[in-house]
Amino acid sequence: MRKKRGYKMKIAFIVVVVVLFFLIMIILPPSTGKIPQFYDNNGELLANSISEKCYLEVDDVQLGMIILAKDMSNPVLLVCGGGPGIPEYLLENIYPSKLVDEFTVCYLEYRGTGLSYNSDINISDMTTERYVTDILEVTNYLRKRFSQEKIYILGHSFGSFVAIKTIQQYPEYYYAYIAMSQICNQKESEYRAYNYMKKQYELSGNNKMLKKFAEYPIHESDEMCKKYFSSSLRDTAMHDLGVGTTHDMRSVITGIFFPSLKCIAYTWQERINIWRGKSVAASFPVAADCLDFNAFDNIKTLQIPIYFFAGKYDYTCCYSLQKEFYEQIDAPAKQFYIFENAAHSPIYEDSEKAEKFFQEILYS
Repeated sequence: MRKKRGYKMKIAFIVVVVVLFFLIMIILPPSTGKIPQFYDNNGELLANSISEKCYLEVDDVQLGMIILAKDMSNPVLLVCGGGPGIPEYLLENIYPSKLVDEFTVCYLEYRGTGLSYNSDINISDMTTERYVTDILEVTNYLRKRFSQEKIYILGHSFGSFVAIKTIQQYPEYYYAYIAMSQICNQKESEYRAYNYMKKQYELSGNNKMLKKFAEYPIHESDEMCKKYFSSSLRDTAMHDLGVGTTHDMRSVITGIFFPSLKCIAYTWQERINIWRGKSVAASFPVAADCLDFNAFDNIKTLQIPIYFFAGKYDYTCCYSLQKEFYEQIDAPAKQFYIFENAAHSPIYEDSEKAEKFFQEILYS
């Protein structure tokens, strides 16, 4: 009897182990971390394409990058993604854009995050000046590698803060700046978004959400505003109302977190490091600088063309503020491109429209 019971327990244990193994394989599939290549209609590798993960050592830190192009003779574009912490390539992987059809694209993963994550980082070293220097080093690496006198640069959300600071100091290395969901005055943006979302819940009679908003009277103090900014309420409400990462994304967990775990362009360790980096990035000095940044006061003019890509439903970086900053900024050329059905990530939400705008910028 005891032998029979012991045998059943062994079988049950084996079943549990097997089930757990397959669950892990589904949630966190194994991968060598190779970036998918580009092929033509006949299944042949595109002759002048590139699809790779590479690293550049800058001041004893390996900065991770992903470089993609269907044709390396295309203009070079450096993408400074949002966050900080969530690699922009994840959005590209989940919501493919048309960037690689028009550019040789480099996705930089910032120091202390993503491919550039290191558990030994000193958080106090993650300053705005440090990030600007890193961007400059990557810019010069790309210029040299692809034999380009200048390159294009795109900043998305947080990336628009460090990108525009870099351009302000080193305009001679860039043809133009593409400002996607430009950070202009984030504190004012938070006030406008808070008021808008609270109003929507009042109109819909959602007393549960109104009670939660009442716990964060952000107009009373900067401290309360910062608490709200880092709270789960802000993210939940923005995605519930379609004014967050994308107009149709209802949760970062289902929209980004779970897909990131399955992204085989990263090894399982790299996928884990993405979220290790994200967990500490909010405490970086550069993140605090970004929240305090006021473009209206600090950037009156740019020496290169600037092209705004703005989603009408964007309340992460309020659309209305982006439009106001566009009206103020002085530049050799400027244009405000509107995405009527997009929120915070317009080139990924409407790639066809974005491609037309890219072509206009490059060839008109």
